[in-house]
Amino acid sequence: MPEVKLTAETRTEFGKGAARRIRRADKVPAVLYGHGAEPVHITLPGHETLLALRVANALLSIDIEGKSQLALPKQVQRDPIKGLIEHVDLLLVRRGEKVTVDIPLHVEGEAGPDTLVVVENSTISIEAEATHLPQQIVVSIEGLEAGSQILAKDLELPEGSVLGVEPDQLIVNITNAPTQAEPETAGEEAAEEASADAEAEGAAEES
Repeated sequence: MPEVKLTAETRTEFGKGAARRIRRADKVPAVLYGHGAEPVHITLPGHETLLALRVANALLSIDIEGKSQLALPKQVQRDPIKGLIEHVDLLLVRRGEKVTVDIPLHVEGEAGPDTLVVVENSTISIEAEATHLPQQIVVSIEGLEAGSQILAKDLELPEGSVLGVEPDQLIVNITNAPTQAEPETAGEEAAEEASADAEAEGAAEES
C-alpha cells in the first residue's frame, strides 16, 4: 500500500470550542501516539485527510515540522450526517513492524442456483507488516452449492500475514434459497391449525 503524505501542525488548544474552530478552518484535530511516546496533538488538512481515509488502514506519512513519521488510523470519528471527519487517532508504526488490523472482505462471484449467500463477517482480523497491509481480501463464492461454508482458514492471505481469529470462524454460509411454495405451505398449515382449534372450541361448547 503506498504511503499518503500529510503535513500536520502541532496544536496547543483543546476542548470542543477549539475543535470547532479547527474544523471551520477545514482542518481535522488528531492525536498521534504509540511506541511508548507521549501523545502528540496535531491538526491535519481536512480535504487531503478525507481522501486518504477512504482507504481502509491507509498508511500515512505524517510530516511535522520537517520530520516524517509513519502512522495508521486507529479510530476515525465522523459526523453521522455529513460524513466529515471530526477527529482521528493515529498509531505510530515502523517499517517491518507487525500490527493487528481488521481488513475488509470483498465477496465476488455467483453461488450455485437456488442458493442464499449469508455473509457472517465483513472483515477479518490479521497480523501483517504495517507497511504491507492489503486494502481488502477477496472471497470467491463462484459456483458454490447450498451447504458450502467458507471459514477463516480458507481465506487466501497475503504473504507474511497470519490470522488474528480462530481458523474455524465462519465467514460465508451458503444455504438453500427459500421458495415461493414454502410461505404458501406455511400459510396453509396455519389456516388448518386455526380451523382445527375453532372446531375443538365449538365441540367443547356443545358438550
